Parts: sequence; structure tokens; C-alpha cells
Amino acid sequence: METGSSFQQLGMQQHLDHLRASWLSGKTRPLEYRVAQLEALGRFLDDKKEEILEATELDMGKVRGPSFEAFFSEILLCKNELNVTLNNLCHWMKDEHVDKNLLDSAFIRKDPYGVVLIIAPWNYPIHLFLVPLIGAIAAGNCAIIKPSEISKNTERLVAETLSCYLDNDCFAVVTGGVQETTRLLENKFDYIFFSGTSRGTGQSPAWMCLRIWDVWLRSGGTSATSQSRAMNPCHNPCFPCPQAAPRWGRL
Repeated sequence: METGSSFQQLGMQQHLDHLRASWLSGKTRPLEYRVAQLEALGRFLDDKKEEILEATELDMGKVRGPSFEAFFSEILLCKNELNVTLNNLCHWMKDEHVDKNLLDSAFIRKDPYGVVLIIAPWNYPIHLFLVPLIGAIAAGNCAIIKPSEISKNTERLVAETLSCYLDNDCFAVVTGGVQETTRLLENKFDYIFFSGTSRGTGQSPAWMCLRIWDVWLRSGGTSATSQSRAMNPCHNPCFPCPQAAPRWGRL
């Protein structure tokens, strides 16, 4: 995996083309490959635990120690997600057989999207890039990770060390601010996981949904929400329409 600086020096489009070629080759599809990359993420968490806690303390003043939030949110929850994924991945990858008649052969096969983009926020800078990355790897995708430039110590740690654990052909870290993120969003991605606001990307979440992309938008705060592009608030009765959103937020 290239760090953010070399990624930009060698050309963003060149790297994106390389990641897409790696995905099209089928390299990320075998169970053994996915397990190896997930186990590498586990080693990253184990080896860099103290550095992660130190970086989040410097960036946000999160208290270090096994009984405090930084350890719980940035280490423990991520390791739990890894363990659940590794324990269930073989089952998740199997074809799901569905009802059919005597003349049919029918099943559901879960295929990866391709090249995905993960844009993480500043407040949970490890958790909210690592958990989506676990899912992306488990599903057989290549991924670009964009840590938040606001959490600069965590961003530097991720950019400098994650490359020692994951496959350079299939995963990349991009560093920088709004300008770099805007350049990223000018390219075609097969899926985007985005946590944050338009201030961090230079583009609104609604703009991303209007592009021909699959997007998962995650919003925290008092009315925490996760929304995919398919969840049209004007047509989905399970999601409040824009007029009702202020009332919903007060509940």
C-alpha cells in the first residue's frame, strides 16, 4: 500500500487503474486471500495498539488505558468486528439457495463491488475506517482509505504503517484535505462509505448520491443515521421525509 504522498506523486488515476486491474484479476476473491488480509489487520491492531492510543490522545485528548473510551472504541470494537467476520466469513461466502421448481436451478451469489472508497471522520479515526475496511475486505473488494486530516497524528500513523500489513496491489491510503478528497471524488468508485460532513469533502452527501455510485452515508450526533442511496427519503416510508426530519431529530 502506498502512503498518501507517493500516491499523489505517482498519479491518482494511475493508482486507481492499478487497483481496478488487481480486482479484475480476481486476486481478492478467494477465501484464503480475504482471511490473510483480515488477519493482517488484526496484527496491525496488536502491533500498533500503543501508537494508536497515543495518536488519539494527541489528536483528541482521548484517555488511554484498557478501561477508557479510546481503547474500547478504537481497539476493542475493531477486534470484535474482526473476530466476528473471521468466524463467519466462510458461511457468508456460500451461495444461498432459494426456492425453485423441478426445472430450475436458482441461488443468490454475493459478488464484490470492485474498488471502494472509505472516507473516515476525525472523531473515531481508527474505528470508522477500519470497520468499513473489514467489510470491504471480507466482501472481496479493493479499497482506498482516506483518513481525516483533522486527526493528523492518527492520519500519519495510518499512512505510514498500514502499508506494512496489507497487500500493496489492492489497498491504498490517501492523505490530505478537501482538495485531495475532491480529486478522489472526481473518479469512478463502485462503492463509497462516507462518515462526515460536506466540509470534509468539498461535496455534499446528496451530490454523491446523484452520481452513479452506491453510497453508504453515516451521520453521527444526536440523531445518528446510516443511509444508502437506495433509501430515498421521499419514497421510503421507513425513513422520514425532509419536512418531518426536524421533528424526527427532536425525538
